[in-house]
Amino acid sequence: MNVKQRTIKAPVSISGVGLHTGQNVTMTFNPAPEKHGYKFRRVDLPGQPIIDADCDNVTDTSRGTTLTQNGASVSTVEHVLAALVGLEIDNVLIDMDAQETPIMDGSSIQFINAIEETGTVEQDADREYYHIPYNIHYSEPDRKVDMVAMPLDDDYRFTCMVDYNSQVLGSQHATISSLKEFKREIASSRTFCFLHELEMLVKHDLIKGGDLNNAIVVVDKDVDTEELSHLAKLFNRADISVAPQGILNNIELRHQNEPARHKLLDMIGDLALVGVPLKGHIMAARPGHAANVAFAKKIKALIKKERSRKHVKVYDPNMKPVYDTVQIMEILPHRPPLLLIDKILELTKTHVVGLKAVTMNEPFFVGHFPGAPVMPGVLQIEAMAQTGGILVLNTVPDPENWLTLFLKIENARFKDKVLPGDTLIFRCDLVAPIRRGIAQMKGIGMVGEKVVVEAELMAQIVKYK
Repeated sequence: MNVKQRTIKAPVSISGVGLHTGQNVTMTFNPAPEKHGYKFRRVDLPGQPIIDADCDNVTDTSRGTTLTQNGASVSTVEHVLAALVGLEIDNVLIDMDAQETPIMDGSSIQFINAIEETGTVEQDADREYYHIPYNIHYSEPDRKVDMVAMPLDDDYRFTCMVDYNSQVLGSQHATISSLKEFKREIASSRTFCFLHELEMLVKHDLIKGGDLNNAIVVVDKDVDTEELSHLAKLFNRADISVAPQGILNNIELRHQNEPARHKLLDMIGDLALVGVPLKGHIMAARPGHAANVAFAKKIKALIKKERSRKHVKVYDPNMKPVYDTVQIMEILPHRPPLLLIDKILELTKTHVVGLKAVTMNEPFFVGHFPGAPVMPGVLQIEAMAQTGGILVLNTVPDPENWLTLFLKIENARFKDKVLPGDTLIFRCDLVAPIRRGIAQMKGIGMVGEKVVVEAELMAQIVKYK
């Protein structure tokens, strides 16, 4: 059964202070149309620039995840995104009047509570999941980070293990078997740091919005009364103490493994930057923002590769052609050995498909790596251009009286070798209407299901007779 996309019923705002900047910020969740995804809008900046929640826009992971696009940034986005993923909401526009999201209590629960107050609404479009097809690994041996995404058809499951070589914290793990458990098991777990990290951050004025109510501070060293008094002044407290379990100021943990649960929360938020809802089981040992984002990029690259492959139509080289070689020579002025197209398989007003059978008898193999014959890339582009020339010349009544001249070649990429025995099929699509005889085309060359060459071409037809 298909699951429909969801957005929120009405705008809802939440205000607080940014953990690192100390700036007051109001953040408003707005309903968004289908296939919109998660986007942030900096309403305090000229032009109100929009920033897509996309792993390719990540510019910093040192103290949270920062996104930058269109000359604007938003930071510490992971807790907000985790709340949206946990509530299985697909489309939201998030307005912010400062750079950093409000830290609130250091978890996602207050974002969830605010969104649930306004409620969600089902949309017409189906939610398009990406199902993890096989084990996808990511590791950072120097940091002992290991992550893997495994196939799981029916849900989105997480397992997270942390080990900080600390007597106080020790080894912990957290897990959820479904996003339906997120609110109850994960959302209220707060961010944490060690006391030695806190001192460094304070010294460098990097947690201007920090408070003992929005983070768990793990005391990993002996602390004397003088240092406790100093910390009390920094956080405007009458006094600060250390609980027996090694937590600053006697904060009661919401879960025995709250730090591990918060790392799982961060992972869910960062992996939202893949850009599509996932189905699979994510397992991670010692994850952090940098690793999460690198893993998200790896998954996104796989999705992009698979989708591009799905959009490539495989043609039957034996299908009845629109034009055979003789008919092509009635249109194109090229002749052997520089006539590089044997058939035209399809031709419409916006696209053309041509075929080149690559044989060992090609004259270029005499001098181009004769011991290991490979079709030259420039001739692949020329064959693609001749295919596109058929498309452009199809717009005039007397194509035999016209020439097709190159104006520009851009973004040419050669992805695999073309060898004797290959059947090379080119497809050229117009990317804009033909104006004044100028055509802009996107071309690809395929051997079987594999794209071996692609390029963007601009050509003009000129009369020569």
